[in-house]
Amino acid sequence: MSAAEKLHQDGSACPGLNYPPPPCPDDRRELRRRVLGRPWFHRIDLGDGLITPGIDDTPAKLRYLRLPARLDGLTVLDIGAYDGFFSFACERRGAVRVVAADRFCWTYGGMASKEGFDLARTALRSRVEEAFVRVEEISPDRLGTFDLVLFLGVLYHAPDPLHYLRNVRSVCRGQLVLETHLDALDYPHPAAVYYPGAVLNNDASNHWGPNPACVEAMLREVGFRRIEQICLYHGTRAVYHAFV
Repeated sequence: MSAAEKLHQDGSACPGLNYPPPPCPDDRRELRRRVLGRPWFHRIDLGDGLITPGIDDTPAKLRYLRLPARLDGLTVLDIGAYDGFFSFACERRGAVRVVAADRFCWTYGGMASKEGFDLARTALRSRVEEAFVRVEEISPDRLGTFDLVLFLGVLYHAPDPLHYLRNVRSVCRGQLVLETHLDALDYPHPAAVYYPGAVLNNDASNHWGPNPACVEAMLREVGFRRIEQICLYHGTRAVYHAFV
């Protein structure tokens, strides 16, 4: 069975990881102080009722992605990991190796820093690996190849979307899960809207809003053979599954 086919099947439960013992109450109090003392993007359940106060409804987004319930034996690359919610989710689902890759959201400043990822990884006693790398630098030589690649909320930030997608394809040997902003939904041919300055959401890092036909055309252009739009939500957000 190929890795891509295995992604569609739920694996059986696997033995739990040998994590260190829970922290003492004083450690939990310090963790709570640090978690609540900074802004977050992701909402990550750190246990004992402590959830990072992220501005993004990340648990709802996870449902939209329709990831398999189990990822036993598979390797996962999370490009644009930010605070790490989806990396940790894949680890919980049994992935044998998870790499969280980012640079922009680990260096931008304020909420967008690596502090959140480091804090959550420590609190969860996670074995998720990190790769401090720009999307433009991603390659098999740099990171290897992976059964499952997550590319969530990144494409519309790309100055050169095809370049980003070619790099994504180069490290994917099974399935890609892509989540993105869309635009020009009423136009039937491949097209993308360019956002100069901070036109979209007052954020100058947003560059392009592709329409569905454009997303699918670009994915085929870079070498994905089968593409499925899994869902359209909030009017202009979509999830795609693409297979090599």
